[in-house]
Amino acid sequence: MAVAIRKPLRGGIHPSEQKHLTADKPIVKPPPPTTVTIPLWQHTGACCKPLVSKGDAVRLGQKIGEAPAFVSAPVHSSVSGTVVAVEPRLDPVGRMVTAVVIEADAQDALADGISPRGTLDSLSPPDIREIIHEAGIVGLGGASFPTRVKLSPPADKPIDSYILNGCECEPYLTGDHRLMLERAADAVLGLCLLMKAAGVEKGYVAVEANKPDAVETLLPLARETGITVVVLPTRYPQGSEKHLIKAVLGREVPSGGLPMDVGTLVSNVGTAVAVADAVYRGMPLVERVVTVTGRPVREPSNLLLRLGTSFATALELAGGLTEPAGRVVMGGPMTGVAQFSLEVPVVKGTSGILVLGEDESPPLASTPCIRCGRCVESCPMRLVPLYYDACARVGNWTRARELGVIDCIECGSCAWGCPARRPLVHSIRVAKSEIRNLAARS
Repeated sequence: MAVAIRKPLRGGIHPSEQKHLTADKPIVKPPPPTTVTIPLWQHTGACCKPLVSKGDAVRLGQKIGEAPAFVSAPVHSSVSGTVVAVEPRLDPVGRMVTAVVIEADAQDALADGISPRGTLDSLSPPDIREIIHEAGIVGLGGASFPTRVKLSPPADKPIDSYILNGCECEPYLTGDHRLMLERAADAVLGLCLLMKAAGVEKGYVAVEANKPDAVETLLPLARETGITVVVLPTRYPQGSEKHLIKAVLGREVPSGGLPMDVGTLVSNVGTAVAVADAVYRGMPLVERVVTVTGRPVREPSNLLLRLGTSFATALELAGGLTEPAGRVVMGGPMTGVAQFSLEVPVVKGTSGILVLGEDESPPLASTPCIRCGRCVESCPMRLVPLYYDACARVGNWTRARELGVIDCIECGSCAWGCPARRPLVHSIRVAKSEIRNLAARS
């Protein structure tokens, strides 16, 4: 059963999609890299504690980082080989994080105990949640929130529905699209496992209308399992959790709230596939699909990359560059993080590596706000970004909080259409950080 939701997202924008570069490129699995650098902090929550030391031999899928708290997720080796260092390294978010550097032996010898763990019918909800935790699975849409934690809401937050997010509204990125085409059965199976783990019977797969082939592929599988495929109008940021829930279920997540506050959970397509792999293959999260794209990239590709692969290696696997890079971004152009070095590693939250040419990323000179209101019109959260920018300039964090800055989802729609090129998202992030710091000190 497919349900077409024709009501468009309020606010939002229509940036140039640029998905044609890789939308028809099948996922390619390259050989393992010669060296991987695996940060022990690839998730929301506490950093893992290392379980290996320099000189240790490790195997593919072996746990090398132990989660020290409930809100955390273990980290595993993505190759077999020898640990050559356990030391602080720069990650793609710009943090110095303890990382395990492994020299691969090209054997891909599996760690002990990697084998199928059961089936949808044979496993209990606690069994599934524990498998997901031990596999180190987090949200692969970018937030990297531990999935086991998401599946463990408080008793006073009953869940009745689960939404699989296949919108992939960020320009350039097509990894989720390819997963829905090439591994649709695993995506649906993963959703069924997530639904059982959460104790819900209503499941939905949400796909934007610009992916009709994905809808066509998913429909037969959805009919067999009783899952509903929901087709949504194409508009950024339709894939945002709060807007997805509003579009699919008609429920509005309250200010400062979470999806569980309205009885639902949301996971990314890649997360569901990883859950299916963890249960039916016994394989922890050691690789993910990364869209390596952009005009300067010789062969834009969707690559199944081992975690810890350097960005430089990823670009080499995509044929290198045809022109100098003006900017390299982890993720997409709207919410991605610009990179200082190509030696940073692919992590669980790396959905894409985007290269922009020098003429596509010139230095932006901001001019004074002309109060045109475009940022307000485009904000899908009905906020006032220009006021947050003004508050940030003078350090008035109390006023920014009163005006609802905490509810901003940092989608970048406001900055995209600003004629004055104000650094709106940067100002918002600074304001939110300062508000959190003030709360921690009080």
